[in-house]
Amino acid sequence: MWNSRQARLIASALAACVLLLSGCTGLSLPQPDSRQQPAAPPAQTPGNGGAEQPGKSAAPDAPGALPGSTAKDQPPAGGDATAKPPAGGKEGAVQVIAKPAEIAVLVNKLNKLPDNYKPQDLVDPDVAFIFKEKLEKRKMRKEAAASLEKLFQAAKEAGYPLAGVSAYRSHQTQTSLYNNYVKQHGEQEANTFSAKPGQSEHETGLAIDVAGANGKCPAQDCFGATKEAKWLAEHASEYGFIIRYPKGKEAITGYQYEPWHLRYVGVQLAKELTKQGLTLEEYYSKGVPVNKPSS
Repeated sequence: MWNSRQARLIASALAACVLLLSGCTGLSLPQPDSRQQPAAPPAQTPGNGGAEQPGKSAAPDAPGALPGSTAKDQPPAGGDATAKPPAGGKEGAVQVIAKPAEIAVLVNKLNKLPDNYKPQDLVDPDVAFIFKEKLEKRKMRKEAAASLEKLFQAAKEAGYPLAGVSAYRSHQTQTSLYNNYVKQHGEQEANTFSAKPGQSEHETGLAIDVAGANGKCPAQDCFGATKEAKWLAEHASEYGFIIRYPKGKEAITGYQYEPWHLRYVGVQLAKELTKQGLTLEEYYSKGVPVNKPSS
């Protein structure tokens, strides 16, 4: 009997020691059904080809982001910093000119004439041309033609007789001419000396390419070294004409130096541009609303 009681006391003491040791060492007794369950597969987001992490909520859209898009899908703030405007104008898309019949109209790589535009007052100026045929490229608008006659007469009296090379061109002619240049030289090079359809001053009836009366250097770089070219640079403005694509302004006009290309803008404006050494692009960049749509 005593031995039995003693055995129970010893057993109880041993059990107490085990519990005490367990609490001190941080050990935990095994629990029933403690096997880890396999994790559920991550949920697929339709269309993104990736997975969201379990228990992690999707980040909110970045400020200004399109709904459902991520920040990396958005364009950088302020647009593409590397984008450059086309040569000869400010940044922006090509606009169709609202008043194409204006004498001082700005036509360039950013301002194009309507596709169906044709001047209504075209006439044949009474001046010499390097060809004899009655072609459309003889024609100019009436006011410009009258001033051209005076210019040619003054040049002749000064000892520098001139001849016309090419004046008015229809939209169809300019299209054919430009496409041929692109085939021969490639578009990039063609754009430095030929205008796309609708962007050529020749379509206005206010521009003309000229040469000396002997026909040498017609629409060629060598014309710039002639006495006729020098006389024109000094006196064309007196008759309302400017050298439209002057030397040193290629990055502004978008075209190479063309000492043979005369553009009629009227006497007052021609003198002002020549005196200040400005191109039409520079003049209109000061805010003259020549191409603003009529209200």
